[in-house]
This record gives sequence, C-alpha cells and structure tokens, in this order.
Amino acid sequence: MTSNRAFTSPRLRRLFCSLFIVAAALAALGAFGSSDPNGKGSSPEQTGIATKIAPWVTEHTANGQQAEFFVVLADQADFGGAAALPTKNEKGRYVRDVLWNKSQTSQGPLLQWLSERGLEHQSFYIVNAILVKGSGEVAEMLAARSDVARVEGNPHIQNSLPQPGLAADGPLQPGAPATIEPGIVYTHAPDVWALGFNGQNIVVGSADTGVRWTHNALKPHYRGWNGVNVDHNYNWHDSVHSGGIVCGPDSPQPCDDDNHGSATTGIAIGDDGGANQIGMAPGAKWIACRNMDKGAGTPARYIECMEFFLAPYPVGGNPSQGDPTKAPDITINSWACPTPEGCSVNTLQGAVEAQAAAGIMMVVAAGNSGSSCANVTDPPSFYAASYTVGALNTGTDSVAFFSSRGPVTVDGSGRMKPDIAAPGTNTRSASNSSDNAYTIASGTSMATPHIAGAMALLWSAIPGFQNQIDPSRAALNNAAVHIASTQCGSAGSPNNIFGWGRVDILAAVTGGTPTPTPTATPTPTPGPITLSASGKKVGGINTSRLTWSGAISNNVDVNRNGVVIATAPNTGTYIDSTGTTGQASFAYKVCEAGTQTCSNQVTVRFRP
Repeated sequence: MTSNRAFTSPRLRRLFCSLFIVAAALAALGAFGSSDPNGKGSSPEQTGIATKIAPWVTEHTANGQQAEFFVVLADQADFGGAAALPTKNEKGRYVRDVLWNKSQTSQGPLLQWLSERGLEHQSFYIVNAILVKGSGEVAEMLAARSDVARVEGNPHIQNSLPQPGLAADGPLQPGAPATIEPGIVYTHAPDVWALGFNGQNIVVGSADTGVRWTHNALKPHYRGWNGVNVDHNYNWHDSVHSGGIVCGPDSPQPCDDDNHGSATTGIAIGDDGGANQIGMAPGAKWIACRNMDKGAGTPARYIECMEFFLAPYPVGGNPSQGDPTKAPDITINSWACPTPEGCSVNTLQGAVEAQAAAGIMMVVAAGNSGSSCANVTDPPSFYAASYTVGALNTGTDSVAFFSSRGPVTVDGSGRMKPDIAAPGTNTRSASNSSDNAYTIASGTSMATPHIAGAMALLWSAIPGFQNQIDPSRAALNNAAVHIASTQCGSAGSPNNIFGWGRVDILAAVTGGTPTPTPTATPTPTPGPITLSASGKKVGGINTSRLTWSGAISNNVDVNRNGVVIATAPNTGTYIDSTGTTGQASFAYKVCEAGTQTCSNQVTVRFRP
C-alpha cells in the first residue's frame, strides 16, 4: 500500500460555490465521457457524479488546478461488535482489525488505479479512505466509480488558538506560589487526590500543536520517559509532513511549535513535583500526536493522529505496525475543522466513532464562536461520539462569553451540545518557551483538558468504568452541578449552554461505586423496591428517568442491562444519560446499595 506524505498544500481561499461554478462543473462532465469506467455515462449519471464531489473540491480544482481530496469508499467497516467486549484491549484489537481488514480487502483496485496514473496518494484505514492529489478530471473519474461514496476536500485551515500571556512565574521566575490552580480546585480534583486517586494507570493522548516533552511539569509524566532513558516509539507521532514552522516536518521527538499543545497537556496531567500543580490528574501518563503546524491543520492530519491513537506505531513507522494495546485511554482535542473553510460535515465522523468503539474517550472543545445560539458547527465538536466541553468563567458558574452554544444545526440533528462545562478562563499551564516557563490563556481549549483529566481521575478511582464510554459520560453528567439557562432552549439540565453543568469530579467518584466492572452481574432477587421509568431524547441522546420507592438505604445501585452503572443517593429519582442515539433498549433495576435486594425490572425503549 502506497503512502505518499509529501503533499503540496493548496492555497487557502475563502470557500464559495456560486451557481456559475456549479453549472460549469456540470457542463464539464459532458466532456469527460471517459470518466465513466464502463463508458456508459448519461446525463443523470453525470449529475449523480457531481453530487458526490464536495463544493470545495470543485472550486479548488477549477481551471486546471490540482488539490488534495479524500476519496471515501462506499464499503465501510462495521465495528459494532466491539460494544459487547469488556476490556480496552479487546475493544481496541477488534476495532483496529475490523477496520484494517476492510481497507486491505477493498482499497486494492483503487490503489492500483492511482498508481498506474502516477497520482500522489495516502491510504487511511480508520475511515477507509484515500487522500489523493489531483485535478478536477481525476476527481470526476474517481466519483464515477461504484466503489466510491464521495470525494471530499482536504483544506488547510487555521485554528484560532488562544493567545497566551506571560504568567507571573515565567522563565526568569520559575518559582510559583505553592498553590493548586483555581480551575483544578473548582472541579474538586484535589479532594479526589486526597482519596488516593490521581489518574494512576491512565494514559492521556494529546492531539494538538505538539508538546515540549522536556518541560519540568510534563517530562515526569511522559510515557516515553522512565526517569533515566527516553523512548519515543509508540508514544509520539508527527502528522505534519511538510513545512513545520518551528519543529520542521516529521519531528522524531515531541516538539511544540506553539504554546497550545504544552498548555492543554499540562492542564490534564501537569505537575513538576513542587510548586507548579497545574494538572487535573498528575498521576496519569501522556503521549502525543502533532496534528497542527502552528495552528494550521487539515482533515488528513487530524485523521492520521486519530489513526495513530487507535493503534500507535514506532517513530518513522507506519500503521501496519500499529499496536492497539498501546492506545491512550483518553484524548484531548482542542482543535476544529471549520465547515466554512471546506471541512465536510462527516469527513471526521467515522474516525471519531472508531475511537469511541475502541474504548477511547475523545474529549472535544465546543469552540470559541461566541454567545449566539447554534454555533457549535465545526467537526468534531458536534458529533454524538464526541464528549464536548463548554467553558465557564473560572471560579464561577457563569458561561464564558466566547464559549460556543448549541443546538447542533449543521447536520440537521438538533443535538444538544456542549455535553458538560469546565473552567476555561485565565488558566495557567506549561509553555513551550523553556522547561520552566508558564503561560495563561482562556478558551474552550483550556476547559477541555479539565474534563480529560477528570475522566482520568474517574477511571483511576473506579476501574469498572475504564474505557466504558457511555457509563463514564453518564457518571460525569449525572454528578455535574446543574446550571439552568433558557438562552438557547429549555432551562433544564442538560441545556445548550452548559450541557449537564459544571463538572464535579469528587461527586462523580464518591457517587459511583468503587468496585463495579462492566460485565454481567448475577440476576438480583426482586425485593420491596418499586421502579418505574420513562425515556426521551435530550439533544438527540437517549435519556432515561428512573423513579422508585421502597428503598431504605442511603444509596442505591442503578443497574442497566445487568451492570451497575452508578451508586446514587436514595432520592427516588435518577436520570441516566446513556450517551447513545438511535434505536436502543435498556433494562433497569434499582437495588439497595451493595446488596441483591432489588426492584422489579423495567425496560425503556427508544425509537430511531
């Protein structure tokens, strides 16, 4: 399989698709009868071909131009079987193998076609697609193939990254006050540390501008560093293959060409062992993939990093060497692929869903588009499989003015976003300028790693939740401090401003059970508890409301499909945000905490 990574970047231009260009493109199809490999083109068929090509591709290949575009195959893998597997390693291996095998059996004819014509291309398996550099005629010939579903652009987009300010303890003053950062305190992370859980045994992946791995607050937590020697294999990948303003292309070691990646990684796990306690889960380890060059990203760079996280491989290696047992548990994604700049709505969706199926929690920034409603518009922020984070003014339960809000309209779903909120203003973290430098920045970029770190704390405290995406999201959602707002919809919780509310990781940890494993438990013996339940879709998410009476203990165990998903206060009600969409059914029981004295079973069914 050929992988050509030295692509020439097309010049960024404002996306438009006027009626004139569309008409010209349709007219041009008549001149390319040979585009149909069977020579049976007709006007309706040619119109169908045109609809398979994204407007960005049509524009950027006009007048003989060449551009990079994704050829997405019609035959996509079904990795739904991973849901029944209990462990991360089993899930990861299954998803990787299903996707890899599908690409190997379906891409051959197309790869041969590209090679015979000497066209630059790069194969991906996480979405079963091939990145191609070619002309409009090439795009049309590819779209005419029955094994091609669509042709989508690979625009070079510029993320508007938060501009950091110099912290009080910059390079000349490395000694910060011996205090924990305010955002960390406000989430109650230090209270979880006091219980003995600080993220141990959890690996967080940073998808960003890179990381200054030698930084004093980051180096001790790098998985590639054992205290004596460093090994970057399986722990670092650079998807920037040309240019590279600061780090150069294909950096063989972690490098940050902007403060952003070091800062987001620091908020999740940073701690220098002394005065600089900047991270939520300082006991966790981190690995990284650079998917932006000084903030400039492409769908190809984004997908390549998601593919690396699904099954990491050695520095200088390739995906055939991928090892899913080395995948991170959680990834930080404080970046976007703006649709106005040519990113198609669903180009990244398959890769995001593959990570979730593999048990990787993908935490995503809602974006910084401001205070209007329905402006969560950039992939991957609005996908159901993304755990999307809005920003609070640190230390308060007020929304930051820049934080994007739902509902999601760009894909027609009406989905509620963000899912949850975290501190995101005046956040101090690591800088790339020296090993003891720190900066301060604001943005949903800063809120997102708070949630990634919170999830690491949850998983270290309650191993039964590890890599179980839906129950883990529900645990954080149900324990959040609910904040009402009618600005972009109903005032309830969740809503389109705060999601389920401000994260409270102590409540999530102590409200859960310390010993659950997401495997089937013995069928409880019915007791005197009476349970009723109803379901509705909240922002497109299947959400169950449980109501019970007769329980006498202080807490109850909530069972869903034979698994204890939470230990909740015995208030008589519990809302279960399942994290699923579409058709589904869930069987519930409520039991006296730690016992087999349980309610009747109630099944809640959801339609598509």
